Amino acid sequence: MIDFRSQANALRDSMIARRRDFHQHPELSFQEVRTAGIVAQKLSELGLEVRTGVGQTGVIGLLEGDREGPTVLVRCDMDALPIQEENEVEYRSQTSNKMHACGHDGHTAVALAVAEMLSQHRDKLVGNIKFVFQPAEEIGQGAIAMINDGALLDPVPQVSLGLHLWNEIPVGQVAVVPGPLLAGVGIFDLIVKGKGGHAAMPQYTIDPVLTLAHILTTVQSIVSRNVPPIDTAVISATKVRAGDAYNVIPERAECYGTIRTFRNEVFDLVQERFHKIVDGVTASMGCQAELTIRSMTPPVINDEAVAQRMKSLFEENVPDLTYMDRFMSMVGEDMSCFLDRVPGVFLMVGSANHNRGLDYAHHHPRFDFDEDSMVIGATLLATAAAEYVLPE
Repeated sequence: MIDFRSQANALRDSMIARRRDFHQHPELSFQEVRTAGIVAQKLSELGLEVRTGVGQTGVIGLLEGDREGPTVLVRCDMDALPIQEENEVEYRSQTSNKMHACGHDGHTAVALAVAEMLSQHRDKLVGNIKFVFQPAEEIGQGAIAMINDGALLDPVPQVSLGLHLWNEIPVGQVAVVPGPLLAGVGIFDLIVKGKGGHAAMPQYTIDPVLTLAHILTTVQSIVSRNVPPIDTAVISATKVRAGDAYNVIPERAECYGTIRTFRNEVFDLVQERFHKIVDGVTASMGCQAELTIRSMTPPVINDEAVAQRMKSLFEENVPDLTYMDRFMSMVGEDMSCFLDRVPGVFLMVGSANHNRGLDYAHHHPRFDFDEDSMVIGATLLATAAAEYVLPE
């Protein structure tokens, strides 16, 4: 096997410089014009066949081998978040209320390094490597937009690979998990309608705020009393609105939130019970309600055979790391849309360094990560892709 660790180390400085440039110039979902332009230019310089504007702002770079063989899809995400950065670092965001607070700047730098590493072995490739630089992961729409725009065609990939730099895991540790890894994500909109009036005379009103409060309390029983204990789910109300004055009971109350599960059957169960609770509580309180639940992204489920193959491969070729085969998180990731269609594995690469204070959670305004994790990520991603298209 090629020594990709040495190659990744040689690209460490350029990876860091590129990541920090992306970090200084964050772009929100479907607005990744500058980032996509840099990506496309670099891929073109490496001699890849480049397609831009895929799924609005996505980029695909195809590294073709001289001989026929499988096609490996390597995916990364590019978008930032609407967060005001609080880090005092030289590479902090230069745009107000926009920040790379999830590591996508690092993912993009890693994927470009992997393209550079593997392009050096083009003459030995048996098959192709399709690099997919995806927009709009943070809103769960970029993967499906690229797929609908032909990202999985011409050529059709046989295996899909990706990674996330992850601050719940210390640098030097990597989760290579067979089966469920990250949760499927749904969102809900709940509108409760009653009869408004004076807060001092509630007997003449039908209070939608009280009704909503009962609904939200009762809905939590779904997880504790309807979902089997060996499964799991999370129902979180994240935005509640009602009224404008201290002394007025409003006509309506609104609530918005998220539902997360690891199995589609559990998501269906949560939906069913949610609707029944809303119907029952509103009927008993004299209100009316409109509940809409939408599935955004399915769970991230790694192919068991691919995950086991990768773990053995990594342990043999990059033995200085610690590999975990058990890790699950309720966060969502639309890499699931690729994995649903093309078997593969999504790696969680440890990026936290507690001694340096690089351990804030994802989506926090002080999020940052240990940049050594990018060398690890590039090493593993190149090693994984080479397993399929670079014979010994």
